[in-house]
Amino acid sequence: MVRVPLTPAHRERGERLGRLLRDSRADRSLADVAGAAGISAETLRKIETGRIPTPAFFTVSALAGALGLSLDQLVAAAAPVPDAPDARAV
Repeated sequence: MVRVPLTPAHRERGERLGRLLRDSRADRSLADVAGAAGISAETLRKIETGRIPTPAFFTVSALAGALGLSLDQLVAAAAPVPDAPDARAV
């Protein structure tokens, strides 16, 4: 399967999601949060740094639970910017 390259808007959304997760983690270690979510620390590191800008729903859901965030908060953080040219294509 060939992946369609991510647009700059998709990458920016992934960076915003990563920032929210990193900020929500606060003083908890990356390994602690990753373990609570059932994912590897490396996967969480990649999500937080934007290297995985479109993580799977179940990964995002598990991270929300581990961090005490609602999915609504995560959706708001990663919502497309209305003025972005490819916002409607998401």
